[in-house]
Amino acid sequence: MNQAPMNQAQLEDVLQYFRERIRIANRERAPLRIHGGESKGWYGNETRGAALDSRDFQGIVAYDPTELVIQVRAGTPLATVEAALAEQNQMLAFEPPHFGAGATVGGTIATGLSGPRRQAVGSARDFVLGAVLMDGKGDVLQFGGQVMKNVAGYDVSRLLTGSLGTLGLLLEVSLKVLPKPFAEATLRLDMDQSRAITLLNQWGGQPLPISASAWHDGHLTVRLSGAAAAVRAAQQKLGGEAVPEADRFWSDLREQRADFFVVQPGRALWRLSLPSVTEPLGLPGNELIEWGGAQRWLRTEATALEIRAAAAVAGGHATLFRGGDKSVGVFHPLAPAVARIHRNLKTTFDPMGIFNPGRMYRDL
Repeated sequence: MNQAPMNQAQLEDVLQYFRERIRIANRERAPLRIHGGESKGWYGNETRGAALDSRDFQGIVAYDPTELVIQVRAGTPLATVEAALAEQNQMLAFEPPHFGAGATVGGTIATGLSGPRRQAVGSARDFVLGAVLMDGKGDVLQFGGQVMKNVAGYDVSRLLTGSLGTLGLLLEVSLKVLPKPFAEATLRLDMDQSRAITLLNQWGGQPLPISASAWHDGHLTVRLSGAAAAVRAAQQKLGGEAVPEADRFWSDLREQRADFFVVQPGRALWRLSLPSVTEPLGLPGNELIEWGGAQRWLRTEATALEIRAAAAVAGGHATLFRGGDKSVGVFHPLAPAVARIHRNLKTTFDPMGIFNPGRMYRDL
């Protein structure tokens, strides 16, 4: 959904429209379902409420390639931002998944999802420098800054990442960007899961330019990124075979177009976040490992209780990503003290509880 650049009068009109919708929702105790392009509308618990479309507020506010920062309105298509960065040979280094042509920047930050390069550069949250939010009273709040060295309010900006629109209507975000690597190569090696986990953790402690990894069905695939000489040296050290059409492989992994992610009836796709050294959990089903061992995708018929218990014993947590019965709760249950913090934050930013109620947890 591309539009002509918005002038100041149009921007003010949209903000006033948002403000009125929020005030009416407060008065009528009626929830609002914040959304962008709906490419990730399936993620999280079931949503409810009248739609509030963030795409009415879009456009790149500022972009200074020399400062490695872009400031953009939340309703802007993610593809528009990536195209602007590509012209300067730069990128959103956390490789956010689109999951559809309508993906927006707001949805990217609200879901907080990151792609294959996350193991090397950090998560979406690590790239948020500042944010502008309209809260549950219709007030516009600014957090953080627009340059990397300005970190005032940084924690609040990061807090909004992954909050699924439950704290307010995201209006703008400032993101750190990075140059694209000079060279890349993708290698594939044959090995079992335990061996792959061991090697990935050994390599993680060495000066190797590994920017992504994926193990599935007896094959470990590794991407190397950086200076050409460093990539060549790592190729010689690691061995393996070069992967043809490697860009497509990593894109299909990021966008979950690979066959592994097709969920059959009676099964569900779970996302497990674990310490990278965790040995195979022994749960039934089919598994794919990313991020040097820290992210495990599990396609299984196992129960939520079994999966979450195994993840907790290993020191991690489990999210019901696709399919399955959402009545078990999509996200791992919170410890009482953490749940209290979440409720206090929700009350602070959204006193009447009108924004995406229940999308993260039923009582929020």
